Amino acid sequence: MRISLFITCYNDLLFPSTGIAVVKVLERLGHTVTFRPEQTCCGQMHYNTGYQLETIPMVRKFVEIFAADEVICSPSASCVAMIRDHYFKAAHMAGDVELAKGVEEIVPRVYEFSELLVKKLGVEDVGAYYPHRVTYHPSCHSLRMLRVGDAPLRLLRNVGGIDLIELANATECCGFGGTFAVKNAETSSAMLSDKVRCVLNTGAEVCTAGDNSCLMHIYGSLHRQRTGVKTVHIAQILASTREAEFE
Repeated sequence: MRISLFITCYNDLLFPSTGIAVVKVLERLGHTVTFRPEQTCCGQMHYNTGYQLETIPMVRKFVEIFAADEVICSPSASCVAMIRDHYFKAAHMAGDVELAKGVEEIVPRVYEFSELLVKKLGVEDVGAYYPHRVTYHPSCHSLRMLRVGDAPLRLLRNVGGIDLIELANATECCGFGGTFAVKNAETSSAMLSDKVRCVLNTGAEVCTAGDNSCLMHIYGSLHRQRTGVKTVHIAQILASTREAEFE
């Protein structure tokens, strides 16, 4: 299968290894991954901050760029949620019938990474090996908007050598929420403190998730406290093998 990678601006600028890991896993499974260099931001930051009209050109660009692709994969639940839940609204806001039609056609072909593997491709064991004690944080967008369910956990349970520890209060938000962490810093910090306490209580070496945004937020606190606990995107764990751990 040919799969087009929508890497998101967040990963492209700050966590490029996540996209590389996605490609490595998909190619290991025998798929061909394409990348459209003209892709840009999904518009989530603008839309969520009240600039809905300014989001419309980004919606239009996404539809035009990926219109011919059979499957589009992104290692970011929040960006996929933006496309699925808000692109329809943006197109109707623009009063553009053709854009609305394009959104309707493309949305069913856009998948979050773990969702693509488990629900679309029917794969739960990607041949990964990661001999570390790991706990998993499910992001709010993956849980409540995409409803990926236990797809990430199914993948992690099949990783060789892993010691997967359940995270207490896993469904509670880490407090990031994009600009929420800036506009509501005290509330965000309190939520983060609760999340980090749960992570540390597992005794895990690594906290993983499907969104680098949550992981960056969590790592900030773990690093400031000098805990030695790392945050690693699930794609990097799945890309690791007995021969080499993906960094």
